[in-house]
Amino acid sequence: MIFRNRQHAGQKLAQELDDLVGQEDLLVLGVPRGGVPVAFEIAQHLHAPLDVFLSRKLGVPGQEELAFGAITADGGRFLDSEIVAAAGLSSAEIEKITRATEEKVRERARLYREGRPPLKVEGRTVILVDDGVATGASMYAAMQVLERMKPKRLIVAVPVVSRNAGNWLRLHADRLVTLHAPENFYAVGQFYNDFSQVSDDEVINLLRRADRMIASLPPEDG
Repeated sequence: MIFRNRQHAGQKLAQELDDLVGQEDLLVLGVPRGGVPVAFEIAQHLHAPLDVFLSRKLGVPGQEELAFGAITADGGRFLDSEIVAAAGLSSAEIEKITRATEEKVRERARLYREGRPPLKVEGRTVILVDDGVATGASMYAAMQVLERMKPKRLIVAVPVVSRNAGNWLRLHADRLVTLHAPENFYAVGQFYNDFSQVSDDEVINLLRRADRMIASLPPEDG
């Protein structure tokens, strides 16, 4: 399965979420930057609010690709106790890395949200969206942080996911929605005709459009 672009992938993925149309507690969270155009199409289809989910992994010093946890711009943090122990990380090292990473994430949040507060997660049905998942490690870390924010239900929606990652994530999400879970998976971009980089300006514009869409909806009866 090949998608024309992220918008096409989001439109196709939104159709798999038709059962949620009309549900009032929905919140769609796009993982910047590539997940936001996909998430926008889902939010538009479901008439649901859209926000970014800004998380960043915490890398082991000298092995930064190996994550010992993750944080969000909104103060959430997940630590993988097994990785922390195996890497021999001290509390001081963890806090130092966390503080440095937090500032980078919060800077992105200020850029994208333009002064708007983050949308509330607690008690809502949250749909976490990215443009694809290869290993699942970053998505798993994001899910762990999100769970600590107490959503009522956590749905992970991605157009394409490697089969192994999909099987793993399905065990940890309340629901995994995907269109394609191939065994032969090399990179997310192989499943898109157009996988050009998403700009910060595009993310900001999509969030503005989503806000206007929600503002234009008629108020709920009662």
